[in-house]
Amino acid sequence: MPSFRNFLARFRPTGTPGAAAGGVPADRAAELAAELGPSLDRLAPAQEEAAGLRKAAEQEAERIRQDAAARARDLVADAHARAPGIREEAAADGRRAAAAEAARVRQAAEDEVRETRARAAARMPGMVDEVARRALPAADGAAEGAAEGAADGAVT
Repeated sequence: MPSFRNFLARFRPTGTPGAAAGGVPADRAAELAAELGPSLDRLAPAQEEAAGLRKAAEQEAERIRQDAAARARDLVADAHARAPGIREEAAADGRRAAAAEAARVRQAAEDEVRETRARAAARMPGMVDEVARRALPAADGAAEGAAEGAADGAVT
């Protein structure tokens, strides 16, 4: 079923109002071609020149891409060649840093040992006196008891 819009399109005027024009309808495409043809023909050399410039630019761009690819390959090859040396330098730096840290830790340990020995040496006389004071009265008491027991044994 045709839509209402299509139905109304039947009654739309098809030409300009006024008296009916007789003759052949105008060929707009031919008129435009005749009007614009000479101007467009004068642009043909410019279009050919532009096409040549585009082609030259494409060739130049391809050459630049190839040069860049070659430089990139050279850079990668150079990097691969230098990598072992750089790795060795980094490892040597790491070893030096580890050796310096080990020396620092060793020095700190030696300083701690020295301080501990100095404290022990400073405390030792007092500790020996204290141990001797505590041990000697017990030893004196035991010696006296043993002497008394020996004396008692001789009497019997």
